[in-house]
Amino acid sequence: MIDRHGLADFLRRRRERLRPADVGLPAGARRRTPGLRREEVAQLAGISTDHYARLEQERGSAPSESVVAALARALRCDLDERDHLLHLAGYSAPARRAGRHVRPGLIALASRLDDVPVCIYTDLGEIVWKNALLTALLGYGETAPGRDSNMIWRMFTDPAGRANVPEEDWARLAAVHVADLRATYSRRGGDADVTALVNDLREASAEFRELWHRHEVGVRRSDLKRVVHPEVGTIELHCEVMLTPDADLNLLAFFPLEGTDAAEKLELLRVIGTQDFQTTP
Repeated sequence: MIDRHGLADFLRRRRERLRPADVGLPAGARRRTPGLRREEVAQLAGISTDHYARLEQERGSAPSESVVAALARALRCDLDERDHLLHLAGYSAPARRAGRHVRPGLIALASRLDDVPVCIYTDLGEIVWKNALLTALLGYGETAPGRDSNMIWRMFTDPAGRANVPEEDWARLAAVHVADLRATYSRRGGDADVTALVNDLREASAEFRELWHRHEVGVRRSDLKRVVHPEVGTIELHCEVMLTPDADLNLLAFFPLEGTDAAEKLELLRVIGTQDFQTTP
């Protein structure tokens, strides 16, 4: 629902903060009020001055989504301001995607968690950054673009993908991963990368096809997981997923489960690293 008062207030304040030079207009004669004139904003947005004036006066018909987008461009709004303007006008903001781009600040934060396995992965399960302890735990190599760095793909197509999962845990974990992918598919199923991954998995794995046809949906935010490691044995972990503002990048951390020897085993992994083994999850 449109917030007429909020919309009018935001438009007016944004207009008053801009100078003609900010939008490529000459300064012209001395102005009685700061910022742009209403007719200048209307001209930049390609709408009538009367229509724009009514918006600032909390009158008239609600603006269309295309008009709101044009006003956001005319008023030189950044993405956060554009999304806020859309929200005030009663529209949902378009989804933003980071893709494989990881902000330096997120990497800096993850790097400080050097005593637990940590990775950053996309909403399709592709690992784009990991620390050394994650490699030691799960055996992931380089995180170049492609299916080899995709946790879900390797889980269902690589025999080694289930080697570190206790057999009695496999059915539950496989279902959780597919339900999480189903949530991504529901959110942005028209995107080519989502469709391609799901279609390829359905073709490559009968087990994935059966789980996909269950139509179970659930975003994975936390979980308990046991990892069978060839050097130190079974490690019991608490997995915590932290979503980023971009929504399509997640930070996954594996914390030792209290009351177990997981902390000691992770410390041992920090010492031995990957020097004596090469496994893949």
